Amino acid sequence: MSLIPKETVDQIIAQADIVEVVGDFVSLKKKGQNMWACCPFHHEKSPSFSVSPAKGIYKCFGCGKAGNSVQFIMDVEGTSFPEALKYLAKKYGIEVPEEQANPEYAKEQSDRDSLFIVSDFANKHYQQNLTQHEQGGIGQAYLKERGISGNTIRKFELGYSLDGWSDFTDAALKAGYKQQYLEATGLTIVKDDKRYDRFRARVMFPIHNVSGRVVGFGARTLKSNDKKSPKYLNSPESDIYHKSNVLYGLFQAKQAMRMQDLCYLVEGYLDVISLHQGGIENVVASSGTSLTEGQIKLIARYTQNITVLYDGDAAGVKASLRGIDLILENGLNVNVVTFPEGDDPDSYIQKVGDEAFKKYVREHSQDFISFKTSLYAAEAQGNPVKKAEAIREIVTSIAKIPDSIKRTVFFQSCSLIFDIDEQLLISEYNKMQLQGRQQQQQPKTGSPEEDYFDYEQAALAAEAAEYETDTNENDALKRYEREIVRMLLSYPDRLLEDGITTSHYILEQLEDIEFQTPIYRRLVEIVKDKLNQGILPSADDFINYPDNEIRTETTNLLSDPYELSPNWATHQIYVPHESDLLPYGTERAVLRLKFRYLESVVNIEAGKLKLVTDPQEQITQITYVMSLKKLHKQMGDMLGIVVFK
Repeated sequence: MSLIPKETVDQIIAQADIVEVVGDFVSLKKKGQNMWACCPFHHEKSPSFSVSPAKGIYKCFGCGKAGNSVQFIMDVEGTSFPEALKYLAKKYGIEVPEEQANPEYAKEQSDRDSLFIVSDFANKHYQQNLTQHEQGGIGQAYLKERGISGNTIRKFELGYSLDGWSDFTDAALKAGYKQQYLEATGLTIVKDDKRYDRFRARVMFPIHNVSGRVVGFGARTLKSNDKKSPKYLNSPESDIYHKSNVLYGLFQAKQAMRMQDLCYLVEGYLDVISLHQGGIENVVASSGTSLTEGQIKLIARYTQNITVLYDGDAAGVKASLRGIDLILENGLNVNVVTFPEGDDPDSYIQKVGDEAFKKYVREHSQDFISFKTSLYAAEAQGNPVKKAEAIREIVTSIAKIPDSIKRTVFFQSCSLIFDIDEQLLISEYNKMQLQGRQQQQQPKTGSPEEDYFDYEQAALAAEAAEYETDTNENDALKRYEREIVRMLLSYPDRLLEDGITTSHYILEQLEDIEFQTPIYRRLVEIVKDKLNQGILPSADDFINYPDNEIRTETTNLLSDPYELSPNWATHQIYVPHESDLLPYGTERAVLRLKFRYLESVVNIEAGKLKLVTDPQEQITQITYVMSLKKLHKQMGDMLGIVVFK
């Protein structure tokens, strides 16, 4: 339940620009009147995610996600409505009245929001330890030794956990935070009725999500004599922290990634921090985990180009190759840079300096397939069996590249390095593809994208053909109800030729018809209520409606995957827009729904004949059914539909 005043909510929604809000998370490209991108909510290779600046909404025609700026933040960050509003208020400098920190308010917060709040408290606590507690000098000395400046420490909000069993836990409980949330975030461990801090005597690296909220921590021990304790310790998985969907440094790097259209991928926290300090800000880390598809999707929001900066460790390189195959499979471009043995990005930039580091990266960057081919060719030299295995390994990687031209170029490169006929490589690739197809000889259900666009194409068919194919009466009614509600929301206050608004005309014409689809019935009732209050509704009233179901359905109804090409006007071919023919379109939409509704009435009344036994009542009922059928046929004639029954 939101405690934010309505006037503040309205101000936030009015000021939040949908293109700016979505643009913080994905790279949008203009096409026609709308902006398009690959969807941030599901995997796709061609853009089906649309943003309409004019309507202030987004819609994915693949997975169906839709809404306004607030809904987008809720979807992309998994936050509540109040938290999404606060995020946008902060972005646009709008002051939100502070809520009273009382037990009632605490109960109103969701568990997920509470985890964010506890994590934020922990982050501030560790930062305070580093700068103000006497033990913090240990952490400061370590960071200074690693060449990390005060500005960089503040930029990444680095902190320190004290060498004690329950420093953080005691401070959090004293501040009023509940133990269940301390335990749920993994910050506090409870065992045998004892509670103690997970992180002790460690430099703390807060891990932020894309919008900058702390979701977890990485921690580096400074106790060199403790052999049982791991060098690095991370927060466990929680409702707000999923390692496979988080990249360290992404919050600080996302703008630079978009501007430079490139992402440097490293392994560790200090690699990211040192490169940032050296002026290379488009860098993120997988934080020691194997690269996942979720992490690749995060990068793809901002750029299609990744350069992996490997440590000078051959074994580590081989272990990471499978993750890069996953990048290729997702259609991104991958380059590789390896450093001299014994060095990682952090140590190398500290050793040679910023400019020399940048020069080294430029001169040693090579595409991944060429790198992998050279790596395997060197290992297989003089060994025919290993050479055959290496070739198959390379072909497996090339096969994952969706772009056929890129595949051809890489086959040529691989052919030269291995001194093998290019056609043999292509034959091996074809064999793999055939095997893959044979394994997928299952009935195809169709992807969400295919299902949606097939539906839209079917909607373009003539009304007569539509009638003939509608064997399910309920589906037909739902579709016609949908069309009526779409027109109500698209043009609620537009005047028709006789001076009446679209809303008044539709509701007067359909006064005796009750909508069968619950969501459409709700939307119509909202329009009726507004008109009864003397208020002409607008599309924004529904796009920003408090109820999520109403908001989502409104966005679905107002979104259109197709736009008329501007080239038509260039060639002096003018196609009228729906709004230009609104009186005609509204009349036809009303008539179609009446036609379908009357058809259902005919079927019901005809069915009653079986229950009538009195001859006189039978004649009366037959006469009534015949009159209904006659009216139904007349309406069909008006619509160009042939009625056979």
